[in-house]
Amino acid sequence: MSFGQRARWALGAVLCLGLNAEAQTQTPPSPSAAQSQPSQASLGVAVQRGQLANGLRVVLSPDHSVPTVAIALYYDVGSRAEETGRSGFAHLFEHLMFEGTASLPKGEFDRLLSVHGADSNATTSEDRTNYYEMLPAQSLELGLWLEADRMAGLAITEEAFENQRLTVMEERRQSYQNQPYMLSFLRRDALFYEGYFPYAHATIGDQVDLEMPGVAPREQLARVRAFHTRFYAPDNAVLALAGDFDPEAAMALIRRHFDPITRRRGEVWRDPGFTPPSGERVAQIGDAHAEAPGLHMAWHVPPRRSPDHYAIELLNHVLSGGDSSRLYRRLVREREILAEVEMGAEGRRGPDIWALWAVLSAGHSLAEARREIDLVLADVVARGVTARELAKARNAVRAGLVFRLERPLQRAQTLAEYELYDGDAGLLNGELARFEAVTLADLQRVARQYLTASNRLVLEVIPEESAR
Repeated sequence: MSFGQRARWALGAVLCLGLNAEAQTQTPPSPSAAQSQPSQASLGVAVQRGQLANGLRVVLSPDHSVPTVAIALYYDVGSRAEETGRSGFAHLFEHLMFEGTASLPKGEFDRLLSVHGADSNATTSEDRTNYYEMLPAQSLELGLWLEADRMAGLAITEEAFENQRLTVMEERRQSYQNQPYMLSFLRRDALFYEGYFPYAHATIGDQVDLEMPGVAPREQLARVRAFHTRFYAPDNAVLALAGDFDPEAAMALIRRHFDPITRRRGEVWRDPGFTPPSGERVAQIGDAHAEAPGLHMAWHVPPRRSPDHYAIELLNHVLSGGDSSRLYRRLVREREILAEVEMGAEGRRGPDIWALWAVLSAGHSLAEARREIDLVLADVVARGVTARELAKARNAVRAGLVFRLERPLQRAQTLAEYELYDGDAGLLNGELARFEAVTLADLQRVARQYLTASNRLVLEVIPEESAR
């Protein structure tokens, strides 16, 4: 079971080609000497950034090695931007965006892509909603037109809304309510972020909010349209392309299809702030679908890209990065106390969660599992990790970067995420160097600072045999 970690990936030297909305020419300036000679920690992926007059931010990463192109359109709206009593709106819109526009009836979006040998999908998280297409290079304009069309003219009808509302409710039932352990992840977040609604509620939405009891259909539709107007605007989005295209020609197409869309972003979302509770908290949740007890441990840590986050992510590899990692080797292979164990920081834009998830083996108790996990963590706190473990973790990070950025779609998505979250896709270029700068002392320091009982939540999952 995955934590859905959003890893930080590095790119090579940035070639910022100044695609300014007011520029009279698309001819890029010559890169500086520093840009032309990437460091050893650089992967050499070209990045070009720009912005249209309507606020749409653009990131281009041309690569002619494969005749395909990826489009990633990221909107700065995730479940954290939802209001109390209206959870699930961001995810609901992920579905509504495929329901048709003023120009295209329902189903035509997917049909046109399929005819051209392309496909698309979308995802929603706490921090953003993204839409993406993988297309043959010659079909780039089709993908851009389709995304611009639904940004500008989404058909939010009562029928479309009701269809997708019911679809999301069924998805919640199938993915969470009818699956072992999944409701415990929602409960974990509710307890961990108690008092901080942006991350305390489920991205998929609470059942009662999706049902909207007592809200007239006209008011339901008004709420949904207001959400679209506020967040689905060019000045609240990032468009990233990666793959086989000419930057000047691509920028001309982007202008052709997105320039006519006017600015319309509503009030910018404001983080209400979060102060983590002090002291260890222990809770339990029953699970009628679970065959074996499960265990969550979760520690409060700073947001993604905070200085300590790089050490935390490397320490994850030492503790939970494969069969030779400390937790897996001791508790799964040697002691056979756990059937599975994972640990990871989720990499959220706001206050992050460093979480451990484990499923127990038959014949072992939750108390025993907690005790043995604490022994492994205490050893890292007391004695740190070895130079070999750190080198192995760095190699794993580097390999992950190379593998991910070889693929146009993942490259476009990563670039869009950095532009949206951090205001500059070029910051990716320094990421590998930041990982490589982490020392053995840093790993021990973050273990001592964050892996404490007073900083964590423990949630035990108890099988309810009588309910099965």
